[in-house]
Amino acid sequence: MKRRLFVGTGLAGAGLLSATAAQAQAGPTYNWKMATGWAGGPLMDIGAKAFAERMEFLSGGRFKIQTFPGGGLGNALKVPETVKNGLAECGHTWIGYDWGKDTTTALFGGYAGSFDAERMLHWLYEAGGADLQRQFRDESDGVISMPLFMRTAEVFLHSRKQVKTLADLKGLKLRTAGAWLEMAKDLGAAPVTTAGGDVFPMLERGAIDATEWGTLWENVSPGFYKVAKHLSYPGVHQPCAPFELVVNKDVWAKMPPNDQKLVELVAKLVTFESWTRIGVEDAKAFDFYKKQGVIMTELDDEVQFATRKIGLDWANKTARESKSKYFARVHKSQTEFDAAWRDADDWRKVKVKRS
Repeated sequence: MKRRLFVGTGLAGAGLLSATAAQAQAGPTYNWKMATGWAGGPLMDIGAKAFAERMEFLSGGRFKIQTFPGGGLGNALKVPETVKNGLAECGHTWIGYDWGKDTTTALFGGYAGSFDAERMLHWLYEAGGADLQRQFRDESDGVISMPLFMRTAEVFLHSRKQVKTLADLKGLKLRTAGAWLEMAKDLGAAPVTTAGGDVFPMLERGAIDATEWGTLWENVSPGFYKVAKHLSYPGVHQPCAPFELVVNKDVWAKMPPNDQKLVELVAKLVTFESWTRIGVEDAKAFDFYKKQGVIMTELDDEVQFATRKIGLDWANKTARESKSKYFARVHKSQTEFDAAWRDADDWRKVKVKRS
């Protein structure tokens, strides 16, 4: 099936893409390597590879980007370092992996107190979030950064036993990443982290009791459901997950402005495409799991409320105490945006009575 190409960036963006395409044959050529954190699956297919394909198409063939699986060019959890050191011109990663280095990354990557995906997209592109992310990564890691790929809410857990209540989480050995590593301890769990390619074998042999990774659809390809017959939802620990394109600064500085703008627009295009694709596929995946004999469990309200409270308390406390130059600034921006949208569901959504 051919992939459809949607330019969802408005008339100005579409016009710029057309103008850039018309100049494609006159511009420089690029042969880039892209480091990623993924062994495969949707993050690779509709994220990293989709970006490479659209860059080649919209540049008239001037951009050739070869994508490498996690670990192929460097540590799968340290893609920005690989790019900064010049082992790859660009990379695809989740900024939240760097939360231990600077907790600000959790705000950009999503955490237990985050917006949903729609609000996060609005904040990133219309309320200055992407600009803050660019400034932050420039100063903290010496790379050019922008959003690339957006998840809806993740699965809370694929587990070897049912997880529904706070009591079920006590002592649970779960694989996770980012700030949730610390927050999960407040619920009594025993979290560990590892690269994506190691999760299935650890779950299969019982080295961990449970894992979180991606959304319903994204988790089909890793096959967690084959060795863990329980699935808990919703992913209140990760209501959204924006991913990231990082580009080497020296490479970026040598690019003409039109080519820089093309990279930005294509990254935005793929971000919206991934969000809409995942939304559709998640609905199908819910029924798929049921047919595979997976026991689908909605978390008790007390778990959902407790998890979100932990996230919000953590963010508020960190904003007061963090020595990071950016945490309080980003947190303030997100908090003000959230307040403006607080009653949005009342005037944007129509209540439907289910038959």
